[in-house]
Amino acid sequence: MTEENVDCPTGRPSTAGEGLREHEVRTALLDLLAEVGAVTATEAAVRLGYSSGLCSFHLRQLARHGHIEEAPHRGGRARPWRLRRPAAESDPSTEGFGDLARGLEDESWQHWLDQREQAPAEWRHDEAFSAVAYLTPEEMSRMAAVIRGALAPYQDRDHRPLARPEDARPVALITRLFPLLPHPADDAHEG
Repeated sequence: MTEENVDCPTGRPSTAGEGLREHEVRTALLDLLAEVGAVTATEAAVRLGYSSGLCSFHLRQLARHGHIEEAPHRGGRARPWRLRRPAAESDPSTEGFGDLARGLEDESWQHWLDQREQAPAEWRHDEAFSAVAYLTPEEMSRMAAVIRGALAPYQDRDHRPLARPEDARPVALITRLFPLLPHPADDAHEG
């Protein structure tokens, strides 16, 4: 089997990005990374039921096409990967990634709602909230930095499973800060 056959098992064009064809293993890897944050090929193989060699190959393909990147780690042979973090949301080359990430977030949320009753009793709640605040662009950036700072003490647990409390589980933490723009209907009523 050639790399081209592996890249395009179904002959369908990709929805993941230019030059990278849709593939069951890559889709599973992207879903897993969205769920847990970072994984090595070996960890992905255990979670997904594929060989570590197959996961390693597809992780490298995803990295080569800019969908994932190496996650920071403390040496050793383990090579953890994470979803690529765009440098700037306004960069046109990252627009597809933002759509992919938001789609995975929405899908994960819907899966939670559909499967909540199957979770252990202590995990059947969530902490969803929203707020509107009047901020300047600089204040919005500072708010994002504060949220990232609050999460920082917990992010090392991705790479250090022994640092996780026994009852810890992966939890999706999704924050979207964006300006609320007027709706066209609102503008029509003001004139």
